[in-house]
Amino acid sequence: MADIWLMRHGAYEGHRPGYHAPHEAALTMEGRDQVCRSLPLPEGITAIVTSPIPRARQTATLVSHLTGLPIVATSGLLAEWRAPSVVVGRSAETYPPVYRAWRARRLANPSLRCEDGESLTDLHTRARHCATFLHHTAQRHGPLLAVSHTLFLGVLTHLPEGPAAFVTAAKVPWRFAEHRLLPAPQRAASASSGPPSRTAGQSWRSPRDPS
Repeated sequence: MADIWLMRHGAYEGHRPGYHAPHEAALTMEGRDQVCRSLPLPEGITAIVTSPIPRARQTATLVSHLTGLPIVATSGLLAEWRAPSVVVGRSAETYPPVYRAWRARRLANPSLRCEDGESLTDLHTRARHCATFLHHTAQRHGPLLAVSHTLFLGVLTHLPEGPAAFVTAAKVPWRFAEHRLLPAPQRAASASSGPPSRTAGQSWRSPRDPS
């Protein structure tokens, strides 16, 4: 089974603890330096896949430029957890009451959504589809580097925990431009779950996504 390496994007504009970055937040020069310092990549990687969100896509493009590796897919399956619009661009001290109420109830009811955000169940389901997508892409292209985001990567690497993996992801740090190997149990599970429900590279929309 081909290795699948996971990498968080580099530092982006506006970052601070607890901050929910806008979709368009771009890499900073520090972020680009972090990506450069993350090289060389683990031996054997032959292709790159990436989230379409700019800070991840810019990271993947820079890695591709520096290493000569091709970007073979850009998939919404690798996008960051979709925070509700009411907290985008905000950090913890300014979270509105509706979001605080959702946070207090999310583990008891993981299918609960805060307005237009993804529920914990939505996110975990997408991560399971992503694991399958990564496995099939690695079968086709060889060992992969997948560039994504801290919360999503945390869920992807803790799939056996179910929707509660979101809480683990929020507590386990994943440094900018750090890469880790996707654990074997997640790779094995994706191999036995059949083909992904969407074509590789096609945008994923969870149940409450706007058209």
